[in-house]
Amino acid sequence: MAEFKLEMKGICKSFPGVKALDNVQLSLRPGTVHALMGENGAGKSTLMKCLFGIYKMDAGEIYLDGQKVSINNPDEAMKYGIAMVHQELQPIPARSVAENLYEGRFPLKSFGPIKVVDHKKMYEDTAYWLKEVKMDFDPKAMLGDLSIGQMQSVEIAKAVSHQAKVVIFDEPTSSLSDNEVEALFRIMNDLRDKGVAMVYISHKMDEIKRIADDITIMRDGTYVGTWSADELSTDDIIAKMVGRTLTNVYPERKNTPGEVIMEVKHMTSISDKSFQDVSFNLRKGEILGFGGLVGAQRTEVLEGVFGIRALKSGEVYVKGKKVTIKHPADAMKAGIGLITEDRRGNGIFGCLSIKDNVGVSTYNKYLKAGIVLDHKKIGEIVDSSIKKLRIKTPNMKEHIANLSGGNQQKVIIARWLANDPDILIMDEPTRGIDVGAKHEIYEIMNDLAAQGKSIIMVSSEMAELLGMSDRVYVMCDGKMRGEIKDKKDMTQAKVMSYATQF
Repeated sequence: MAEFKLEMKGICKSFPGVKALDNVQLSLRPGTVHALMGENGAGKSTLMKCLFGIYKMDAGEIYLDGQKVSINNPDEAMKYGIAMVHQELQPIPARSVAENLYEGRFPLKSFGPIKVVDHKKMYEDTAYWLKEVKMDFDPKAMLGDLSIGQMQSVEIAKAVSHQAKVVIFDEPTSSLSDNEVEALFRIMNDLRDKGVAMVYISHKMDEIKRIADDITIMRDGTYVGTWSADELSTDDIIAKMVGRTLTNVYPERKNTPGEVIMEVKHMTSISDKSFQDVSFNLRKGEILGFGGLVGAQRTEVLEGVFGIRALKSGEVYVKGKKVTIKHPADAMKAGIGLITEDRRGNGIFGCLSIKDNVGVSTYNKYLKAGIVLDHKKIGEIVDSSIKKLRIKTPNMKEHIANLSGGNQQKVIIARWLANDPDILIMDEPTRGIDVGAKHEIYEIMNDLAAQGKSIIMVSSEMAELLGMSDRVYVMCDGKMRGEIKDKKDMTQAKVMSYATQF
């Protein structure tokens, strides 16, 4: 029996203007969880896409159970027993959970020469695999009716249903609640007991220390090294990832919030199952945190403020004047911007360039004679944003889909900064982003607050919520349960006491 279930040797991959992988290696032992770590842009996802056949390697070899294999597409990868849970979901919302789980491999039954989908078997098998991952969803439910976290659970069930010998988990917990994370770890422990080799990509250090047996670290598309998880402390991992010691993850706040710039009064959703009678205020130059458990309706409230969600009642005042917001365009005119939680689903324009993704927010401002875009001016703004936010890209014409998650997030921030809002809503601003890129985004937020911009931050990471916020509002079950005004009172226990007041 081969020592390693999977080996990748000398893997190289280049894109126009960028060498994404340079002689990278990875070796997985059977029955282990192997953490693959590095900053955004280090090449982790690119390496896994080469393994899964999404990208064609420029050079290198892949061995399974000691035998060299050639993987040219995901179908071949799955035939070799390799499954992948992707970081960025690609659901089909208008189809059922079962149809999403069995997409491309529907069970069939024959009526003479005619083959049709065996829906009965598909629903029964889906129920079985959902039960395996401890997720009690209706196989016939529309996937679009589920939360992002629940959709991620369906993707995990899909991977498990392939009965793969190698499973790649690319940021699988980025949208999961604590209970869903615990369910995932139970699944992974079961797979480990069955001899399955797993690659686990995550930026959450506490998860790595809990679940990983081995750790491989990459930096700037190169292989740094592989260690037993027991050998490395959290500080060791961070230093090897970023090539330097990173201190003060949460930058020191130097400004003091000023007068109230926005008030939301008695905002109630048109849906009885959503938020009810929510009131809060925001001060100039403040970073205001919104805490609560998954399902608390934090995102929904702020989408209501931005004109995405229909309201039954409520009032919004900006700079002391009542504003009517029925559509996002109304919110933008009032000086409000929104960075959404689902970066891929409704944040980036994946088929467009960085220039287009940033510039779209400025098109109305830079029209010549009202009909022709001033591309020179827009290009100057985009180029300035790339330098200011340190976006890693060969040029502004690069497709945003080719960037890492952290750099995509910076592009979205740049889009809103180009529009110069007074109030910026940031929903899970560092979801799926490494510790180095997080620090950079925190510094951007601090700089904006120092300039007098006001930020509302939704975060499910307790340390981030407490480390970055001047004040914290906590929601539970669609209602505002508490406000924490003083830094010394901002503790995990205090937040959780409000977050569980059903």
